[in-house]
Amino acid sequence: MSKRIVAVNSNCYHGYSIEDALEGIAAAGFHYVELTATKGWTEHVFPDQSFETLCAVKDKLKELDLVPFSMSGHCNLMDTARLPDFVMNMRLANFFGCDYIVSSIGEAHLADNAKAGNELLAENIRGLVPKLEEYGLTLVLELHGEHATGTIMKEIVDLVGSDRVKINYDTANCVFYGNVDAAEDVDTCMDDIAYLHLKDKAGERNAWDFPALGKGYVDFETIFAKLKAANNNAPFSVEIEFTQAGPKDLAEINTAVKDSADYLKAHGFVL
Repeated sequence: MSKRIVAVNSNCYHGYSIEDALEGIAAAGFHYVELTATKGWTEHVFPDQSFETLCAVKDKLKELDLVPFSMSGHCNLMDTARLPDFVMNMRLANFFGCDYIVSSIGEAHLADNAKAGNELLAENIRGLVPKLEEYGLTLVLELHGEHATGTIMKEIVDLVGSDRVKINYDTANCVFYGNVDAAEDVDTCMDDIAYLHLKDKAGERNAWDFPALGKGYVDFETIFAKLKAANNNAPFSVEIEFTQAGPKDLAEINTAVKDSADYLKAHGFVL
């Protein structure tokens, strides 16, 4: 398998510090990280943190030989009042030298007219393109909520019509929210996939159960084969969200991250 960026989303360490996250990710053998800056959820880094705090995170990344290639900066892109917040997240991503910024959309469809909802959403996102260009970022829209299939997300990305805006294919959200199988659904949007959240799914379809890679039923082998056949070398970012109860302690997260590393290496990927 060809070399690609293989990272871990620091949100795997929700409820723990950014230092805990970076140390666990590095100990598992990874060299890339997706920093999480999600307001009110996981603020491992965030625009309102002090310059001193943000520089300390940069220093920690350097110490651990971790590259912060992307930022999870989720914002409701349908809400025009939140767009300035997202621009600040872009500036923060630029500060860390990221190439990608990840966001879900928010529930963008209007109750009486989904098409108009998508067009309004695309207009909002197009307005962000100059800032994406200024900060050297690609916005990758995550499958989530109402927008959790490749078909739906491709329609939105095509409406935006910019190489700066592509799809972040989440291999478990498509099951949990969209009720589709990732190994089949990727075919609907392969050319627009520029990023993947590698997330496994266990339990019932609508159960919050996202274990370490290889511990659930997502058909990663088929997904990997299809990406290879399409010459799609998009980055991977591992995301583990456990069950509704959460991990019992930090050691459980570190074990899940290490198990995911071993799974990927067993499938030919270089961390």
